[in-house]
Amino acid sequence: MCAACRSALPYHPPATCPACALPTAGGATCGSCLKKPPAFDRTVAAFSYTFPLDALIHSYKYAGNLTLLELLADPLAARAIAQRKPDLLIPMPLHPARLKQRGYNQALEIARQVAQRLAIPLDSRACRRLRDTPPQATLKLKQRAANLRGAFSCDIDLSGKRVALLDDVMTSGASLHALAQAVRAQGATEVEAWVVARTLPH
Repeated sequence: MCAACRSALPYHPPATCPACALPTAGGATCGSCLKKPPAFDRTVAAFSYTFPLDALIHSYKYAGNLTLLELLADPLAARAIAQRKPDLLIPMPLHPARLKQRGYNQALEIARQVAQRLAIPLDSRACRRLRDTPPQATLKLKQRAANLRGAFSCDIDLSGKRVALLDDVMTSGASLHALAQAVRAQGATEVEAWVVARTLPH
């Protein structure tokens, strides 16, 4: 990708809710997060999930176009480097059935790149997906939280640790919220959500 096209990508605006990364006036915490805070403390997003980023992620995720990995991972690493470095980076786990079908965990591949660039320990086995839930993209927003209830477990002691959870796209935040609950149950004291792209409200 040439420099002009790269600079024209939909980078996520800086003035966003610190908790969920939705755009807000002056970067204030949004009303939804004030009323019902997510289980993670902050969200770091590199891009907004609009064209052409949505098409690029779809190609990377579902068509096996791993040549896009650097394009997606590097801007996220650049955004995350401004944050205090976490003790551990954990990618969003896939259920074994979904992993077998797809052939790779798209979040893990991005996490490997980000962890290497920022010199952060990565643990791809710390958390497991217990249920092969329907894809979140196929569900209405109100159904997404119920779909993921009890879907994750964390198998390591995270007492006193600062943890970053990495996924490709955040829409409602339900997946990352459920995963954050699992790592907090194991003692994590601070949890961030790192995503390549954040879906904007319609």
